[in-house]
Amino acid sequence: MNSKLKNDSTDFLFDAILSLKTKEDCYRFFEDLCTKPELNAMSQRIVVAKMLTEKTVYSEIVKQTGASTATISRVNRSLNEDTDGYMLVFKNLGILE
Repeated sequence: MNSKLKNDSTDFLFDAILSLKTKEDCYRFFEDLCTKPELNAMSQRIVVAKMLTEKTVYSEIVKQTGASTATISRVNRSLNEDTDGYMLVFKNLGILE
């Protein structure tokens, strides 16, 4: 775990997210919490991560998502680091075995 992120405020945020039960709850909460561009950026990054795990080439990811190559590179770096956050989510969603 990245200790640079861990603090009481972040713990409270994660507790709040974990309390949500439905997609509708998520939409309501994240609409209050984030701006539309912030939520779009997070959504884009997780789609990019999924596409990278599926071995989709950068040019196709740019075409399908509109993500910049810098964003794709950042997500790719995250996929290759030790945190494995994306992979954890993909396994939980049944996307990966």
